[in-house]
Amino acid sequence: MPPRFRVKPPGLFRVEYNDPYAPHQFSNQLQKLMSAFSPFEEVVCVSIGTDRSTGDALGPLVGSLLEKDLPDSLSVYGTLDAPVHALNLKQTLSKIKDSHPHALIIGVDACLGQMKNVGWIQAGPGPVKPGAGVHKKLPEVGQIHITGIVNVAGFMEYFVLQNTRLNLVMKMAELISSSIRQAVCKLSEEKPVYLQP
Repeated sequence: MPPRFRVKPPGLFRVEYNDPYAPHQFSNQLQKLMSAFSPFEEVVCVSIGTDRSTGDALGPLVGSLLEKDLPDSLSVYGTLDAPVHALNLKQTLSKIKDSHPHALIIGVDACLGQMKNVGWIQAGPGPVKPGAGVHKKLPEVGQIHITGIVNVAGFMEYFVLQNTRLNLVMKMAELISSSIRQAVCKLSEEKPVYLQP
């Protein structure tokens, strides 16, 4: 059974990807958010998207960056080599449910928003809702969501995702992956947060 929070988690938290304080602030906020759901055996990051679209590659980039230096208590689904997307999301979630029954799940995905919010990354309690920006009905993912606003919503969403700057997406992915890694490593020092498997 997935963990429910034992204390009220912090609300939605946002940072701009190029803010010099963003890595410290975002990892600290993620750690607080994850602690609110303790105890759990491990953390599973489900990074949703596809490498066939620049804007939608945020999730797989985060997964691939995390895989390069993976903490012991973190598992990753969704990388550039093996993306988690609309066609395999249900199957992946079923596998996670069987393989990680006592895990805290973080869903990571790209999203579209207003022009003034492009480049902002947000995290909060509750699942990520993949496909919402392109009007797809897909299963919700996670007890915690992280979304990066990669481009502008409202018109020709698929075209907009295809024409998103890779430089922006890469920098956002680096911030998200390093923040997740730092938060998980800090949590590992708080032994009561993790259940013994």
